[in-house]
Amino acid sequence: MNLSNRNLHQAVTRTLPLFEMMRMRAATAPRKHPVHGFAGGDPDSGLRWANTFTHSKRLLTPSDREVVTPNNDTLYTNTWLDLSEGPLVIHVPAMGERYWTLGFLDMWTNPFAYAGRRTTGNHAQRLFVHGPQWQGIVPEGMIEITAPGTDVWIIGRILVSPDETDLAEVACLQKQFSIVRASDGQPAARTFVAGMNGRKTDTPETAQYKAVVDSAWTRNHSPRDDTIALPLWSKACQARLADFQQALVDVCQELRDDTQSSDQGGGWSLPVTICTDWEEQFDLRARVARNMIGALGIEEAMYLVAEVDAQGNALDGQFCYELYFPPGKAPQVDAFWSLTMYRKTDCLLVDNPIDRYSIGDRTPGLRWDSEGGLRLTMRHSKPADDAVNWLPAPRESFYLTLRLYQPRQTHLECSFNYPALTRLEPQAINGI
Repeated sequence: MNLSNRNLHQAVTRTLPLFEMMRMRAATAPRKHPVHGFAGGDPDSGLRWANTFTHSKRLLTPSDREVVTPNNDTLYTNTWLDLSEGPLVIHVPAMGERYWTLGFLDMWTNPFAYAGRRTTGNHAQRLFVHGPQWQGIVPEGMIEITAPGTDVWIIGRILVSPDETDLAEVACLQKQFSIVRASDGQPAARTFVAGMNGRKTDTPETAQYKAVVDSAWTRNHSPRDDTIALPLWSKACQARLADFQQALVDVCQELRDDTQSSDQGGGWSLPVTICTDWEEQFDLRARVARNMIGALGIEEAMYLVAEVDAQGNALDGQFCYELYFPPGKAPQVDAFWSLTMYRKTDCLLVDNPIDRYSIGDRTPGLRWDSEGGLRLTMRHSKPADDAVNWLPAPRESFYLTLRLYQPRQTHLECSFNYPALTRLEPQAINGI
């Protein structure tokens, strides 16, 4: 069938979030259950566990490659829900004063619901999660969450300090999270077939791509704002394999190589502007799915990205950069903020001699000037004078993500004046 390159390109763009979510499910759903053992009897089985939590026990480093553009501030708490057999109840312990959130994403990457410090509070709670077809009465005292499809990714974040005492305290909290069937209160863990190698992040092959998308689509209808996705997909599946494969290559490459313009000024852009739904931002949805999958809505966390400097030049580790927050002009948040460094080539954290992957208002020893301003330096080589405010960069191209957890209104209404990301001239650089 003769299908235009534009239509093939569009079909891939519309379905890539669904594929990437399935890839993440295969990569992050556990092979082994703490009680029942391996889902398929051995570590190499294609079976995984759903409806059971997995928890990271340490902050992520460059050796962790499953999640692109990960944060370095919180421990992740994850589960993949299968609602095909009825509603589930999630038990959450009392979290004290600690920042935490559970972001509920459908298989098209819409962050459709939240539980956590901002939305449901820090008291012990039970979340009643059901699919779109369920009808009934939510038990008294439970918090209802209605999912748009059968499959759901919960990606949780719990704030932690990088010391053994706080890590142990969060580990104790993590053990108290649980998922049970609403019907009988019994543990809800069940197995499913992953269907792919989730750790392969290169361009997928056409046959696998089609099979994965078709399988996921039968359980998770396309969003109401994407009415042409299914007709496009049906036509695309009749195209020549070589043409479809080329469309996959082109779309994946464009999404990874595209440089985000500075829509916020100073080199900064705000790629995610949604709260719970992508609506008709299909190109952006695909770009975020490929490069920042798991991003939450802006009321929970804002992700400012810098891929260029204040002059519009792509960031490159051959140069040195400076970011200066004037007195009283640091990010305004109700939780915390951080600035994280990533390689552009793979969207992962950058290995460096001081094991620092992010810097922010919680960084020990951060030095503010006498007037209350904050000057941060991004460069590959260690500064000769002062490394306290240094965020190490790779020698190659990179990008930065400024995360604002529970941002205040000045950020939400886009009236905050973000400082310029300035490339330093050679005479202004020390220690190269």
